[in-house]
Amino acid sequence: MLKLSSRSLFKLCFVMASSRKPNRRIASEATFKKARTMTTDSSSSPNPNPMAAAFSQYADYLNQFNDKRERVVKASRDITINSKKVIFQVHRISKHNKEEVLEKANKDLAAVKDQYISRLVKELKGTDFWKLRRAYSPGIQEYVEAATLCNFCRTGSLLSLDEMNAELSPLSDPSVEPLKVNVLDYLLGLADLTGELMRLAIGRVSDGELEFAEKICRFVQDIYRQMTLLAPIMDDNTDMKMKMDTMLQSVMKIENACYSVHVRGSEYIPLLGNNDPSCPLMLPDLEQ
Repeated sequence: MLKLSSRSLFKLCFVMASSRKPNRRIASEATFKKARTMTTDSSSSPNPNPMAAAFSQYADYLNQFNDKRERVVKASRDITINSKKVIFQVHRISKHNKEEVLEKANKDLAAVKDQYISRLVKELKGTDFWKLRRAYSPGIQEYVEAATLCNFCRTGSLLSLDEMNAELSPLSDPSVEPLKVNVLDYLLGLADLTGELMRLAIGRVSDGELEFAEKICRFVQDIYRQMTLLAPIMDDNTDMKMKMDTMLQSVMKIENACYSVHVRGSEYIPLLGNNDPSCPLMLPDLEQ
């Protein structure tokens, strides 16, 4: 029987282990496979997946819709800014420069319609103006406020919703559904109009134009009276609830201003030294 020393046995085991090591390496490389990848590109696949194609189309639609929404928000912001400029222009009105101020305000309002609302109309083709109403509603409300304020100062009447939509209809393509100011945005714009009329009335009272201030007061009272009839129908609209409270405060401020003028006017006492002979405190003429 062959006998091996411990040293020879150790060398033999080392040689056998070294000879089996490459085999284990090859086996380990064959065991781990490359991970599979999934792609939604149906054109590169030999068997196109209809679900992947539909998902890709929907993703493209969402991206385009979000881009359009950003452009609509930008256009609405431009309409808001320039409509406020028209409102500030109207507040410069007085009995000496009424015609000049209103002419400048009307030109600025026409520029808002031709430059900024026309750009909004181009973005909102077909029925997109219903899907994106929340994106452009603030700008339309501000335009309603500016247009109705200019019309009242020029004619003394309210610009109706049909008249406003008739002015905006030439901006739309006749082949598609035109952009229209809906009833809710029109009413919310009228609610904001009462606040601007309140400021205008206070300014007219301070300048002594009491008749114009009283005319504004009656006009705002009529608007509030009609809005109280419509408010219960729109009870689920939070904006309308808040603006009705603000509208009531505007009405009360105008009424208090006009009432104070009448009361103080009736209690007015002429200054001492008046030449009216009926004045009980008539001072004697010292030169005689």
